[in-house]
Amino acid sequence: MKNEISKYNLEERTINFAVRIIRIVESLPKSKVGNHIASQLIKSGTSPAANYAEAQGAESRSDFIHKIKICLKELRETKVWLKMIIRVNLIEPASKLNLLITENDELISIFVTCIKTANRKNKST
Repeated sequence: MKNEISKYNLEERTINFAVRIIRIVESLPKSKVGNHIASQLIKSGTSPAANYAEAQGAESRSDFIHKIKICLKELRETKVWLKMIIRVNLIEPASKLNLLITENDELISIFVTCIKTANRKNKST
């Protein structure tokens, strides 16, 4: 039952996603490239959770949309960093990242839908 609730709780999903990103960052090699990607990934990969929390307290629908768009932007950036990790073989086997990339894609889809819905409601008011 808990997994079912978490599946539909976007705050929990974004926090869990951030925790998984943190774990990936901790496992990256301590090299010039590893450190650079780690620094970028930790910012973009943990940002959606915090921005989603801010969106929940938005002062207006346009403020909400703006914060959700930031979540989407950060998730797209995160996907690029994850792809780079795979292509440079910084984590082996690369298949360790498959479920994380799937979750990233699902979160992107959810936030795209969220923005479309909020924009539709914005136009109808």
